[in-house]
Amino acid sequence: AMALPPALLLLLLPLAALAVALATVLLGLLSYDIPPGVNQPAKLRLVLAVLLGTAALGKILEKTRLCSQITFGRYVRQGRKLGVDPKLLIQDLQFNKVPVRVYQPKATPDGRRRGIIFFHGGGWVFGSLDTYEKVCRYISRESESVVVSVQYRLAPEHKYPAAYEDCLNATIHFMKDIEHYGVDSANVIVCGDSAGGNLAAAVSQTLAGRSDLPKLRAQILIYPGLQALDFNLPSYHQNRGVPLLFRERAAFFALQYLNGHALHMQEVLEGSHIPPDMRLKYRKWVSPDNIPEEFKVRGVKPLRPTDFIAEVYETVKRFCEPNLCPLLAEDAIVHQLPESFILTCEYDVLRDDGLLYKKRLEDNGVRVTWYHLEDGFHGIISLYDYCGFSFPAGKRGLDSVVNFLKSL
Repeated sequence: AMALPPALLLLLLPLAALAVALATVLLGLLSYDIPPGVNQPAKLRLVLAVLLGTAALGKILEKTRLCSQITFGRYVRQGRKLGVDPKLLIQDLQFNKVPVRVYQPKATPDGRRRGIIFFHGGGWVFGSLDTYEKVCRYISRESESVVVSVQYRLAPEHKYPAAYEDCLNATIHFMKDIEHYGVDSANVIVCGDSAGGNLAAAVSQTLAGRSDLPKLRAQILIYPGLQALDFNLPSYHQNRGVPLLFRERAAFFALQYLNGHALHMQEVLEGSHIPPDMRLKYRKWVSPDNIPEEFKVRGVKPLRPTDFIAEVYETVKRFCEPNLCPLLAEDAIVHQLPESFILTCEYDVLRDDGLLYKKRLEDNGVRVTWYHLEDGFHGIISLYDYCGFSFPAGKRGLDSVVNFLKSL
């Protein structure tokens, strides 16, 4: 057999990789069920094709030891550099050794501005200051607020509690240096989407008990992930195959953040990672019984309980820490939380996490503004203006955040 010349091999390898990736995408696209009620379903399929293609190529690169799938995913998601914004002063700084990007409106304010500390989404694994540049500029411009976007350390290289500690430290630094940014110390808000919503909720709970710092004015949680006890709540089943976050990926990300790997993902999805007595203890907070009936009309099958596996629990028992799963905080903490805004999407596996937390906050006398995107899916805020096409529901969601901010 004749050997192929090295130059031809170099050319064929990426082509073969591309062919495999395309085949994977086409096969994958057929198996994903995008419900008819979703905002812009055809556009969502295009975004899904890009995601699946990236994942497939990343797998090939990992197998050929060129780079890890996560590294490739981060590179693709990086987002392009935006030009100067005529209305904003934008600076890259460090708060307590944590990289941040500060957005300040250039217009002269009437008094002191509100300050928003923003934690980005991406499953604690992806996401950066650049990825969320458009979103942060929009919030800063439209609400005329100072926005601090935080670049916390990412998993799997940096496991829990690294991301949480970075967000907490950056927030405390900002609160102590608030005069410098012309921000009203009584009007500081933590905000985040997805994993960033988780971090915002955890930081908010930690600061609720602190008497040495000003009280937070509000917390804004955009489709937050708030617990890892039960991946079988109604929304997890109804939306298990709806992009941009699939049920398996939700467990994968939580495990990457906790342990730096996703071993035991299957057991966690089945629910055999939590002892029966603990399930019982948290049932008052994490249970389908606390989710309004109208969210259960799309097919929900009750699951047969799986057997508890003690050695799996040993590897994931920190899932019961409120800094990782804020839905499990004691009432005494929840009772002290600031006014809250929660955004949920109908076609999102994390929808029920938001609904359960809304109920907990309201049960504890916390004022909650709830905005539900009937046609929304996970990650839609980031797609309000994405690569030349837009998702109107994403802009509606973003505007609901801005309107809440203006009401404070």
